[in-house]
Amino acid sequence: MGSEDNGTVLVVDDEYALRRLLISYLSKEGYKVLEAQDGQDALTVLGKHQIDLALVDVMMPGMDGFTLVRELRKRTDIPVIMLTAKGEETAKVAGLEIGADDYMTKPFSAPEVVARVRAQLRRYRGGFGSEEGEPEIRIGDRLVVEPAARRCYVDGQEVDLSRREFDLLHKLASSPGRVFTREALLLAAWGTTYITEKTIDVHVGSLRKKLNGSANITSLRGIGYRLDP
Repeated sequence: MGSEDNGTVLVVDDEYALRRLLISYLSKEGYKVLEAQDGQDALTVLGKHQIDLALVDVMMPGMDGFTLVRELRKRTDIPVIMLTAKGEETAKVAGLEIGADDYMTKPFSAPEVVARVRAQLRRYRGGFGSEEGEPEIRIGDRLVVEPAARRCYVDGQEVDLSRREFDLLHKLASSPGRVFTREALLLAAWGTTYITEKTIDVHVGSLRKKLNGSANITSLRGIGYRLDP
């Protein structure tokens, strides 16, 4: 793995053994890895070091993973991957809704951890798919998307979109009426298809609410989504 792909990963989990395992996985791939045993400890580390990505456990004593992600999103837009126990579907959805980029279910394999981290960092560093100088996109009379500035307006008011929400909207708005498969949208917003479809469904749901009826994002069961004025 080339040095241009390396970065600093923060592992936040109250289980010492799991932290050591993740540190071992990632260190072998050339990442610098820092650790924290709970949310407050993680914020302290974040204040002292430049972090490129965080792996955050959901269930921790004191400040749990949800609270930590909310705090992280006030300070940084780095990729966050949440770690959940098997069957915690509600926790997964909640994590995505408050700003996490992806989640992994325990137990996980070394290749899966590395692949998820690598994909998130590649996408984060790659400029998120907007071309400099790309003209604004107008959808109907209410929605305006500015790819170069990464801004979105509904009825003249700027809408606060997360990084993933903007990338999804940009892709859909680039060809109104066209159906994009989930795979195509995952590649556009995450740079990989190595992510569960539930992730994209949650982000689309949040995007729908923020667009406030200025455009319709239609779901085609088993296929994908399209945007209509």
